[in-house]
Amino acid sequence: MDFIVAGIVKAFQLLLQGDRETYSAVLATVQVSSLSMSVSLLIGIPLGYCLGYADFPGRRSIRTVVDTMLSLPTVFIGLLVYAFISNRGPLGEYGLLFTLSGIAVGQAILALPIVIALTATAVESLDRPLRLTLLSLGASGRQVFLTSIWEARLGLLVAAVTATGRVLTEVGISMMVGGNIKWHTRTITTAIALETNKGQFATGIALGLVLLAIAFAVNLSLSFLRRRA
Repeated sequence: MDFIVAGIVKAFQLLLQGDRETYSAVLATVQVSSLSMSVSLLIGIPLGYCLGYADFPGRRSIRTVVDTMLSLPTVFIGLLVYAFISNRGPLGEYGLLFTLSGIAVGQAILALPIVIALTATAVESLDRPLRLTLLSLGASGRQVFLTSIWEARLGLLVAAVTATGRVLTEVGISMMVGGNIKWHTRTITTAIALETNKGQFATGIALGLVLLAIAFAVNLSLSFLRRRA
């Protein structure tokens, strides 16, 4: 137990003293998660709305595929992204391998099914007369979309927070696509894995505390937005 207590004490020292290596991993995590979540929300919310609102042939099959993708292993996504953006892949010319942008691509793929599925569920849970009322009042398709999204806002918040938590805690994509390069693509989770293997428990605990703080801040924001909504 002594090394655990010593590790926690050293962790607070690293955080309070502004350890460059620790905060480099924190900054990389914030950058890549912000980028990946922005992309997944911009794409996933409209797709989730269409899946939950419209009735078209093959809708149930598509919903089954989306639900299945919720359990995709991160290492498998990392493998696919690596194959596409490596020098021998079709997207190799863009130089995304071992960059934060490359990690963001993989994490966006990871978060996208979550956003789509939970958005579709939130839209499906809306009152059915809402659409008829809006259409009878002469609302355009854009107005129906915006009104439905507003009515399902709490469900969308849950989708965003769930996807963010999945992105923040993943390791496989960041390790395979980013390469865990110090000062460049090393994120909090990959740094924790590396430092623990090296026996540097204090640094690992410090990064773990930061990850918990970020998760707490996200959930606190959700509670605040719920109250406002």
